[in-house]
Amino acid sequence: MSTVKNALAQKTGALIHVRSGDMVIEALRKMRDDRVRSVLVIDDDVLVGIVTQGDCAIKVLLPGLDAKQTAVGQVMTRNPVTVKPDDPLEGCMAMMAQRRFRHLPVLDGGKVVGVISIGDVVKNIIRDLEHNVDDLMGYIMKDGPGG
Repeated sequence: MSTVKNALAQKTGALIHVRSGDMVIEALRKMRDDRVRSVLVIDDDVLVGIVTQGDCAIKVLLPGLDAKQTAVGQVMTRNPVTVKPDDPLEGCMAMMAQRRFRHLPVLDGGKVVGVISIGDVVKNIIRDLEHNVDDLMGYIMKDGPGG
């Protein structure tokens, strides 16, 4: 069974984040530049929230606010649900589906060590299934009855 730690090990690049006092335009630039749909909000090494493209569209664009003058802290989701490196990916996938999350910050001892997306979870689960199929095929072809 794969864990959050396994999913994080497959990822490359630095942790993408902003501060709650940064303007929404900065969060959007980071999302665009890094081709992600959310960024963590970290103040003084403490996770205080997460902001998504949807947050920016619904809480800034629709009401007619200016992304250059609206602080991330006004639109972020505060105290997001988090997971730990040793948590199983199947549990993360179930939580993400049930609660309609696409991103989960990962904390280890209270420190942010990464973020996993639903795409990361699905890729790792598929990889595990492929390994299981390969193992079963090996057993059937070589080690199984009559092999």
